[in-house]
Amino acid sequence: MTKLQIHDRGGFSLVDIMVSVSVMSIIAAGAVPALMNVSDSMKLGQGQRDIYQEMQSARLVAVASNRPMRIRFNCPAAGQFRLTEVIGTPSKPDTNDTASDRCSDTKWKYPANDNDPTSRPNHDGPIRQLPNKVTFGGTATLEFWPDGTVHKQVTSELPWTQLPVSGTLQEIAVVKGTSTKKITVNGLGKIQLIQ
Repeated sequence: MTKLQIHDRGGFSLVDIMVSVSVMSIIAAGAVPALMNVSDSMKLGQGQRDIYQEMQSARLVAVASNRPMRIRFNCPAAGQFRLTEVIGTPSKPDTNDTASDRCSDTKWKYPANDNDPTSRPNHDGPIRQLPNKVTFGGTATLEFWPDGTVHKQVTSELPWTQLPVSGTLQEIAVVKGTSTKKITVNGLGKIQLIQ
């Protein structure tokens, strides 16, 4: 007589696999919006830190080089910014020291072609770009002076007006969708990230 041996093979049936895949798909679909929010928040935070760092650099270069520096927003296009050295003096800037002229990376190269302070500005920075779909919220050009103070043009006055030391500070906003992060700066050059 022969014995019939039955082997029970372990594994999953097609129905088991289909149910598992369906459950995982439902969970993943619920997680996608949360992941998108995390991604948007990271891009917004990166944009805020980039602007903060560029403002710190503007102040440092102005003090170290004894030359006034400007940080220009939406320069040359929306979502871009650039650090530029003031040509001339704050009281009498050169007629070519305009946003449309100084935002040109072809005319005002980075790095500068020479280091002769009499021939051209030597401290202009590269054109920088905010992360994708991050924009500025109504930002004016800021001017950092060699004494560390920060100025903004209110009307057509020369030199530009120093920002308040306390009270209402200048805000720079970076925006992505409905989310906003801010940076504040006062007249003495104190720059802060605002969450």
